[in-house]
Amino acid sequence: MRKSTLMIALVAAIFSIQSYSCDIHGKTGIMPENDLYRGVDALTGNGMTEELFNIIIDRANEVYAPVVETEGARLKFHRKWEDGTVNAYANQGGGVWNVHMFGGLARHELVSPDGFALVVCHELGHHLAGAPKIKRFWIPSWASNEGQSDYWASLKCFRRIFQDDDNARIVSKMDIDPQVESKCNAVWSDSNENALCKRMAQAAKGLATLLNSGRSVSFTTPDMSVVRKTDDKHPAGQCRLDTYFQGALCDKDLNDDVSKTDALAGTCNRVDDYETGIRPLCWYKPKTM
Repeated sequence: MRKSTLMIALVAAIFSIQSYSCDIHGKTGIMPENDLYRGVDALTGNGMTEELFNIIIDRANEVYAPVVETEGARLKFHRKWEDGTVNAYANQGGGVWNVHMFGGLARHELVSPDGFALVVCHELGHHLAGAPKIKRFWIPSWASNEGQSDYWASLKCFRRIFQDDDNARIVSKMDIDPQVESKCNAVWSDSNENALCKRMAQAAKGLATLLNSGRSVSFTTPDMSVVRKTDDKHPAGQCRLDTYFQGALCDKDLNDDVSKTDALAGTCNRVDDYETGIRPLCWYKPKTM
């Protein structure tokens, strides 16, 4: 009797934790709880407006709502433009896959509109980015972990949403980091894919600076730490920049999808002799090298 009671309690605990990938109040979403509040009247100069906030979310919803429907669920974006919270989070419940986006994060001076789109993709990634998943009591939950959600954001999501933009024209107006220029040119010969690579990388730098508590990050100083096992939690800011950049550099076909159980599917991997576009060892521990 006691064993069955303990088992029921364990299952209930797992179920309740699985319902949320982040704190339900948005305090520990894409980043830890913070006091970086940016109210609706904040003038941060990052180019974000309420109209653009909604356009970016609309474009993501147009692409991914049908994908979520194939999973037997409904995608719902919660558009909290007037809320100055600098965060975002995802959860699931009652057949609805939720993404909560806050105006405070969209308005933050380190987050460009493209950086905001990467956050939208990160939160979608908790639902759709596949393995590795966050484990609870050694059991994979519904949610892809933080590093995988970052990786998928540039590997698949941003590319899919913005592939039909005139990316070459957009990037021509940007000041591209020399390391980004070199690396993207080495991987992508197609002009649109090349421009998308640069566009994502530049967006990731500002976002990663925010995720690094405002401390600088660089494309020339990757995080060289090596985890002993895959870390499901938020990687350090430099590690997250590395992850977004590597996702942008992975030349897997956009339609080569990821898997809920196989971390190798649809991704670039060391075991397949990839040296570029691979998930950084600062959060990811491959089963085989």
